[in-house]
Amino acid sequence: MIVDAENVRRSLWPNLSPTELVAQTREWAAREGNDVVIVFDGPAPEEAPDVVSSRYADDEIVRLVEKAEPPVWVVTSDRELRERVAGDAERLLGGGKFVRSL
Repeated sequence: MIVDAENVRRSLWPNLSPTELVAQTREWAAREGNDVVIVFDGPAPEEAPDVVSSRYADDEIVRLVEKAEPPVWVVTSDRELRERVAGDAERLLGGGKFVRSL
C-alpha cells in the first residue's frame, strides 16, 4: 500500500500530525498484515524505509506504483493522482476512509 501522506492526514479535523500518521499507519499495516510506504510532499517526520520524503510526492507515488509488485493499493483523495495510477493500482482508497480506519 502506498499512502499519500499529506492528503490523508488532512482528511480529518483536527488534522493528524505527520508523526501521528506514520505511527497509526504502521500500526494499521501490522494489524492488517500489509506492507506500506508513506509518501510525504516535502520533509517527512523521520527517515525510514517505509517513509519517503519527496519534493514531488505525486510523481514519486506514480513511480512507486509502477515498480511495485502487484497487488498495490493507493490511498489518496487526489483525483488527478487517482487517474494517474488507476491502470496500475489494484485498489484506490480515499484518504478520509483510510484515516478513519486507523
